[in-house]
Amino acid sequence: MEGLLEAFIALFVIMDPIGNLTLFINLTKGMPLKEIKRNIDRSVFVAGVLLFIFLFFGLQVFDLFGIDLDSFQIAGGIVLLIMGILYVFGASLKYVKSHGFDLSVPVGTPLLTGPGVITITIILVKERGILVTVIAAFLTLLATWIILMYSSKLYKILGAHWTDVISRVMGIILAAIAIKFITGGVLNIIAPLI
Repeated sequence: MEGLLEAFIALFVIMDPIGNLTLFINLTKGMPLKEIKRNIDRSVFVAGVLLFIFLFFGLQVFDLFGIDLDSFQIAGGIVLLIMGILYVFGASLKYVKSHGFDLSVPVGTPLLTGPGVITITIILVKERGILVTVIAAFLTLLATWIILMYSSKLYKILGAHWTDVISRVMGIILAAIAIKFITGGVLNIIAPLI
């Protein structure tokens, strides 16, 4: 299973369940434990459904719009690079509005499965194949579910400072992955011209 660890790391870094601990805890503050667990199940389910839809049908969507994968890889790499830079500097473009007790939106999407995860999933299918990407996606969703289930305990252990540090380190990793995607896409486009 060549590339499985790399695929898992890429998906996990972009989904960033550790970096999202603070936001998740704030959203569930005062909520009964039973409701929190139900929301975690729903959110991870919604994130998984969206992730697997794009994993299996993302390329067909591109064909429909006449977009080639190399162009998408470059564009996606640029988006991921911007996200990585925002993480590193502690900025965020995320906004969340809670409607009652159902947090599957915004937690399931866009917080867990947003544009970054969709982009990386489609690129991983091209680079690593369906099987590796499916396993990496499943492991990422499982790890995310476990982290959210123990979110309050993890946050108490890590604290605000270390949660922030981990999120920024993940931003650097994400930026490096993004550069790799951009250069890969550019090389694929210019290779036939050389």
